[in-house]
Amino acid sequence: MTFRPLPARAPAALLREAKPLKALFNQAQRVDHLQRLLESQLQPAAREHCHVASWREGCLLLIVTDGHWATRLRYQQRRLLRQLQALEEFATLAKILFKVQPPTAERRAPGRTISLSDSAAEHIQATAEGITDPKLRAALERLAKHRESHE
Repeated sequence: MTFRPLPARAPAALLREAKPLKALFNQAQRVDHLQRLLESQLQPAAREHCHVASWREGCLLLIVTDGHWATRLRYQQRRLLRQLQALEEFATLAKILFKVQPPTAERRAPGRTISLSDSAAEHIQATAEGITDPKLRAALERLAKHRESHE
C-alpha cells in the first residue's frame, strides 16, 4: 500500500473546514481584536511595547518588552483597568497581569559597535593598570580589548 498525499487545498478553505485550524484562527482574530482595543486605551508611546497574551476568567495577561515599560504600565494599572472595563469585551475584567518578555533577537535593531582608535585603547589600558578596584579594572581591560576584536 502506498501513501497518496491529499490534494492541495486553498488556505482559506482549510481555515473554514479544519476544526483545529479554525479554532486557532478564531483565537488569533480574537487576540488581534483585543490588542486593538488595548491599544486604543494606551498612550501612543506604550503601544509597541505591550501585547495581549491571553484573556480568560477575568484576567488579562499582557506581554511587555522590558522592565521599564512594565513599571510604567503598573503605575497606570488602575486607570487602564477602569478604561478597559468600560468596553463591552472587557466588562468582566478583574485584574491585569504584566509579564516581561524581551523581543527575540530577529526583531531587535542591530546594536552599536564600539570602535576605538589604537591610542584610545592604549589610554584605556593604561588607566586600567592604575585602578585598584578589580571589577572596574577588568571592565576597562575588556573595553580596551574591544578594539582588537573588531579589526
